[in-house]
Amino acid sequence: MVKSSSGAGDSLWDIGIAQQAELSSKEEISEEKHMLVLGDKDSGKTTLVLRFLDRDETPKPTTALEYTFGRRAKGHNSVKAVGHIWELGGGASLCKLIDIPINPQAILDSSIVLVLNLSTPNDMWSTLELLLSYLNSRVEQCITEANRKDSSVWDKLKKSTRERLGGDHMDDDLLEPFRVPLVIIGTKFDLYQELDPEKKKVIAKTLRFVAHTYGASLFFTSAKIESSLNKIRSVMSSLLFGTQTNRAVQMDHGKPLAIPAGSDSLQNIGSPPISESDIGSVSARNPLELWKQAFSKYFPQNDIRNKLQDDPSKDVQFSEPLIDKLRLEKDDELERYRKASERKMVELEKQAMQDGIL
Repeated sequence: MVKSSSGAGDSLWDIGIAQQAELSSKEEISEEKHMLVLGDKDSGKTTLVLRFLDRDETPKPTTALEYTFGRRAKGHNSVKAVGHIWELGGGASLCKLIDIPINPQAILDSSIVLVLNLSTPNDMWSTLELLLSYLNSRVEQCITEANRKDSSVWDKLKKSTRERLGGDHMDDDLLEPFRVPLVIIGTKFDLYQELDPEKKKVIAKTLRFVAHTYGASLFFTSAKIESSLNKIRSVMSSLLFGTQTNRAVQMDHGKPLAIPAGSDSLQNIGSPPISESDIGSVSARNPLELWKQAFSKYFPQNDIRNKLQDDPSKDVQFSEPLIDKLRLEKDDELERYRKASERKMVELEKQAMQDGIL
């Protein structure tokens, strides 16, 4: 028998068990964060994700919903951070797949990156409106469900939202901040620079207003401007791994914007670009609608919403048995893909736990 601090007369077996328990209690703990990247088709979402993960790969078109992850050690023998990254392809046409990554179980640790193509302003507001509406509805639904199991969820998100915006803000009463971190990224800044100066100003001011209203950060970038890409990498790292990021503000419309959440104000943004001759025809019910009308005056919007809602396959006058059969098969294929993605996520988490990642 060997005596030890764990108790007089303990056997070697007892001591071994006690030491193993002590070691286990000091083992690395894993922190997990979840990020959804979505937005315009061909806006460079995959490029941003690959650059963030330091992967030297040629970007390929995203099929529906794709998953990857990154890891980061936070100090020696300390917490290991895991970042789950979901990328939604198809622009605004596959909104329902948002329900997979944005779920009640992960809502406290989720963030959203909304990517817009600055060179296609005629799709910009339609994409923003549709995706933000769906996202907002889904986030609120997840918070409600999560709060049923843990009544502190709502208070935690409310506190983190306030901290993200920097505490008291002069526009507090006029904002409708997202309950999870939201970053809006305008890509292809190099093509945007070729637009008429007045049009560039309208795009920049409008996105500033939308971002500020929703308590989001706003950044412009281009694959041809390395410094702007580094800024995006820093922002994504902050969202997934809690690293520090430079909160320097850049509001010059002639350069890539860099405006962290809470750094802007309605006073700095100014009024919507409405001419005196158009004032009489404006019938907006709120500031957001006013900006929508002003923006659409400069850039008539392609009606994405109607394209998604008006489904000719369900109209009897367009009935085509062969085509309808193929369409039904594709719908079934998409549903199977959605369910397979959910199963894959569970399997990846199990494998990560076995590998010691989680």
